[in-house]
Amino acid sequence: MGLIDQIAEFFTFSHIMVLVYILNALITFGLIFIDDKSPTSTLAWIMVLFMIPVIGLILYLIFSQNIARQQIFRMTEEEKTGMGTLLGWQRESVKSGISASDNEVTNKWRSMISLNLEYADSLLMDNDSVEVIYDGQEMFNRLCDDLLNAKYTIKLCYYIVRDDFVGTRLIDILTQKAQEGVKVRLMMDALGSRSIGRHDLRAFRKAGGKYAFFFKPLIRHMYFKINYRNHRKIAIIDNEIGYIGGFNIAKEYLGYHKKFGYWRDTQMIIRGNSLAALNERFYKDWRYASGENLNLVEQSIKYAYKPISGKIPVQIVSCGPESDKEEVKRSMMKMITGAKNNIYIQTPYLVPDEPMLDSIAMAARSGLDVKIMIPCIPDHPFVYRTTLYNAGRLIKEGAKIYIYENGFLHAKTLTVDDEVCTTGSTNFDIRSFRLNFESNAFIYDSEVTKAMNNQFIEDLKYCREYTQEDRDNIDFKERTLESVSRLLTEIL
Repeated sequence: MGLIDQIAEFFTFSHIMVLVYILNALITFGLIFIDDKSPTSTLAWIMVLFMIPVIGLILYLIFSQNIARQQIFRMTEEEKTGMGTLLGWQRESVKSGISASDNEVTNKWRSMISLNLEYADSLLMDNDSVEVIYDGQEMFNRLCDDLLNAKYTIKLCYYIVRDDFVGTRLIDILTQKAQEGVKVRLMMDALGSRSIGRHDLRAFRKAGGKYAFFFKPLIRHMYFKINYRNHRKIAIIDNEIGYIGGFNIAKEYLGYHKKFGYWRDTQMIIRGNSLAALNERFYKDWRYASGENLNLVEQSIKYAYKPISGKIPVQIVSCGPESDKEEVKRSMMKMITGAKNNIYIQTPYLVPDEPMLDSIAMAARSGLDVKIMIPCIPDHPFVYRTTLYNAGRLIKEGAKIYIYENGFLHAKTLTVDDEVCTTGSTNFDIRSFRLNFESNAFIYDSEVTKAMNNQFIEDLKYCREYTQEDRDNIDFKERTLESVSRLLTEIL
């Protein structure tokens, strides 16, 4: 009898299950006494480990890695000093009561600016111009035009670049610009852009372009960091034009998908000093993904001072699992708790944690005009059921929920009091707050915020209100599925 046969004879199914339960028990001990996960997340994992022991163990090993311990975005002492000098100056300016801007809104929201300075190391830039785009085809045409007009540098970071005619068009343009001598860097998330292979980028690389996949697996399609994704959507062209928002590079984002139809999203085009923050964010990610040795002071901070493009104050705030701060979420909560009149939210996924839900509920109970818009088409049925469950909870608190029926709503926006607004890659869900790498622009300007509110009101024409009557008519099967879905909210 061979060794393998002897091992197989010794380790029966019962033995294997005992070992699995022992491992699960050890993991449970670690979750309770060692790990720093939230109580709800801990309970969700314990439930999964013991209800489906073998599958639960595999899921835990794949989805519960701790990226924070790896310190993937290390900075040199020179870089820390360079950024610290700028942050220190502005912190003192805000603390001493000196306005960082002549904008009236920034004076009113100084505490939020201070939060982002202290908590997210986010500088306030006050000489920017901001343009907001809501249509995918318009956005992509503008992006292509700006790329074709680039003379010096192109830096792109997208969660999804699809192997379709939209992705091919982008790569063809980047190849052309690289041939012209423009320095082109393209960064994609390995999971989100898994349809793009080396053969798709061969001509681009031959032309002198550089590309990198974030969390690229050693073996293709074996994503051991599948739970962590670079979800950012950033473009920086000639250090003069910056794109940030929810659009990826794929045909569905332009409305060419039968299931989703028209794709409603939001994108900001920013010019001004905020590009320094976008540069810094891009190069931190690029340095890790590509292994290229770049100095952040030389590459980003030196772009902090540019000719005045406008007078709109902007803070770029990023977050990710490399830290437990949840910077974008905290900034959004600050907006919500600071609201006096109205709060408008657009999100494809309404799956926030309890503190965020409580903040929205408290605002609604206080008599504020709280309106939340969600899609009618689920791209992730499991998550969508949790979205509807949370919508039901907020309806009871007095919030108004609207279901967008003119295609798929992918916009990620929050506006408060016709004064402050934000958009970017961050969804209103725990995944974006804790597990994804995200970036948002926070705008302190009445005109931009009112324009986004006007678009929200325009979108309401294509919505139906989701009411308590809808909730009361849910059948037992759907109610059961919602209940199961919400229990796993913390590990979705």
